[in-house]
Parts: sequence; structure tokens; C-alpha cells
Amino acid sequence: MSSWRDRMLEVRLGPPGHGGFCVARYEGRVVFVRHGLPDELVAARVTEDRGGAFCRADAVDILEPSPDRVPRTCPVSGPGGAGCCDFAHATPSAQRALKSMVVAEQLRRIAGMEREPVVEPIPGPPDSAGGWRTRIRLVVDAAGRAGVHRYRSADVLPDLRCPQPVPAALDGIAGRRWTPGADLVVAVDDEGHRHIVELAPAPQPGEFRGAVPRDARRGPGDRRRSAPRKPERRAGPGESLPDTPNGQRRRAVARRAAAHTARDEWVAEGTGRAVQYVAGRRWDVSAAGFWQAHRGAAERYSDLVAEWADPAPGATAWDLYSGVGVFAARLAAQTGSAGTVYAVESAPGAVADGNDALGDLPWLTLQTGRVERWVADRSESRPQVVVLDPPRAGAGKPVISAVTAAAPDRIVHIGCDPASFARDLRLYLDAGYRLGALRAFDAFPATHHVECLALLER
Repeated sequence: MSSWRDRMLEVRLGPPGHGGFCVARYEGRVVFVRHGLPDELVAARVTEDRGGAFCRADAVDILEPSPDRVPRTCPVSGPGGAGCCDFAHATPSAQRALKSMVVAEQLRRIAGMEREPVVEPIPGPPDSAGGWRTRIRLVVDAAGRAGVHRYRSADVLPDLRCPQPVPAALDGIAGRRWTPGADLVVAVDDEGHRHIVELAPAPQPGEFRGAVPRDARRGPGDRRRSAPRKPERRAGPGESLPDTPNGQRRRAVARRAAAHTARDEWVAEGTGRAVQYVAGRRWDVSAAGFWQAHRGAAERYSDLVAEWADPAPGATAWDLYSGVGVFAARLAAQTGSAGTVYAVESAPGAVADGNDALGDLPWLTLQTGRVERWVADRSESRPQVVVLDPPRAGAGKPVISAVTAAAPDRIVHIGCDPASFARDLRLYLDAGYRLGALRAFDAFPATHHVECLALLER
């Protein structure tokens, strides 16, 4: 069969799929169409066809628009653009309805449960206005211009007009020249200070990882740090596999793997240390490390985790994939000094930042370790409550088997990918736990990403 790439198809769009597209059919094949809405009739241009049962396309002409369609709010993410705002052409309520449909479908298909969670908006602080994103990661092209990746491509679009960032977060960045091949991390903290950290270009496959390219070295006025950086636990809205031949695709995978190694950091603005507050507690964290991107997410999740976990005074609780210990702090406040809270995180920098913030809670132990190894060695310990906030791929069978073997009364599980979240829930159900509560939050407005939280009870 010849490739359909660049072919124009007139299709009626069906339900949303997991990934920011709607599902259509044409001549017996499935077509994943971006930039459309369910029930719309569109003219779609095929952007990718690898000869299998499906191909990908962009809706370039809307022949019969949905009543939920609005003028696109993001000029960067249309057909042929970035992957940042998948649903920028839908009303906010329609965006959340699409995400609810996707979560329900993943739960039904993977976890075998009939639930239709309502995706809830996350409010910002009382004085918040404009965008919602306080953590932005940009890439730098060969000319030194900051931008974002084109959807499913390694190409860089030097266009920073996306409406996600909070006001002033990207001011002046487009007019500066940065180190070619570097990444920029922009963080606006809870005290309103902006920090810009430039990450040295990721080493290429086979390159000595401790080396800094000659043209990446900074002048004497720049502050330079060389420290391991916590890998982003949640991929940015525009990140996905590039549509390239196999050889180029393998190199792209290698580049992404290299990006998660330790890289030199240059503080271009601010101190490189972001001040964050959750539940009245202050954290001083690496601006290049992980923190919830939505300005209201950390507080919202912390409140819900505390409500659901509710350990008794003197109880034992675990916080796995703990980051800097935001949830562990709430658990420790609930157990009191007669209790014991263990928090485990693989990133040494996050553990150091967390221990600095939690020194007044000596019954809380925050330590560096691989969660799967730590839980396997805790067979003699029975916690009352376990909280897990794993990376996008989920916790998986080894971790969940060890957690359920410890027989906690309650488990609070957080997931940022509906498919891996549903797979993990199925494992809990198979281990004898029941789903006590389920909430979903629109932590990434205008994108297809959604955050899900579940309470499992024994």
C-alpha cells in the first residue's frame, strides 16, 4: 500500500483518543486527527503514515464546526506547529469533558472499571491572573534562539507566544541568544522571582559526558553550577517521538536519554533557587528540579492527599517518589512525633532540598533510593498509609506488589498519564484493594494531559 502522507482526507471525527487527537476512519483505516473536535467534519492532511493500521493527520479545514469550537488561543500549536496546546481550539469546559472521556475509556479498557470522573479545574492563588504554568522548559536551536519542539519532531520553533506561562515568565527571552543545543529552564517562584537556568547541551551518543562543548562555555559574569538535575517526571506538553526515519529516531531517543544525565547548569537570571510554599511550609528548591508546573497544583494535591491518607497519631506512613517531601510533610503533621514517616526519592538534589525544609520533623526520614529496591527491603514494616506519585510510566507491578504485600489500610496513588494510571489501578484491584475515591484535575489546561488521584482501601 502506498503512503498516504500529505494526502487530504474528508472525515467525520469520532471520540477523543489518549494523546490529544480525535479518532476517525477512512477506507478501513484508523486516522488520529489533531486540531479537531468530536462530530466535526474536517479536511485533514496526513502527516505520518508508517503503513500500519493507522495514520496521523492534522485538521486543516473545519467544514462543520462543533459548537464547542473557539478561535485558537495558542498561535504556536496549530497544524504543523508545536505540541503544546492540543485543545486550544475548544472551550475550557469542552477541554475538560474531552479529558474526562479519555480517562473513562482508559479505566474501562485497561482497569476494567466503569467510572466517569469529572475533570476539575485547579484554581490558582487568589491574586493569580493570566497563564497557569510556572515551570517552562525551552530548547535552543543552532542559531541560539529559544523555542519549543515541533510536534513529533526534533525541529525547534523559535516562537514563545504560547499562553501557558504565567505573566512575564518569558519576557525578554526571545530577544537574547543562548548556547546552541542547550535547554532553558524558567521558573517563577511563589515570591514572584524569576529564575532562568541554562542546561549545557546534552552529550551526544559516545561523547564523554563530563565534557562541556567549547562553544558552550560561559563568560566570567555567568554563574555556573555542575550538579545532577532531577529528570523531569512529567514530560512537557509538547514532547513526543519525532516523525523521522529509523536511524534519526534512534538518535533522537539517545539524545533524550542523554538529557536525563547530569549536566552543567548556568544561572542566567535569579539565584537558581526557587522559594515555594505549600500548606504554610517553605521550600527552597533547585529551579531546574521538579516542581508542579501549575501554580495551584502542589497545594491542591497536598490538601487532597492529607484528606484521604488521614493517618492516625503515632502511625507509620510511606511517601514513595516523594520529591522534596511535600506529601511527607503533611503525613508527618498528621502522625505527630509519635509516628514514623518514610519518604523515598531517587534524585539526591531533591532529597537534600527536602531535608533542609523538613528539619523540624525528626520522625520523618527522607532518603535517596530507588523505590522498587526500597519497598522490596521493607517486608517487615507495615505502614497504615502509603502515598505514591510515580513518574509518567507508572509504578508498575514490582512496586505495587511490594506495597500491597505490606498491607496498608489506605493507598493514595497519583498519576499523570491515564493509561499507566489505569494499569496501576488494575494491579491494586487484583491484589484485593477496592477503589474508594477517584478525582481528576485539569493540571495542564489546553493540553491533553490530566492528573488523576485514587484512594485504594484494603
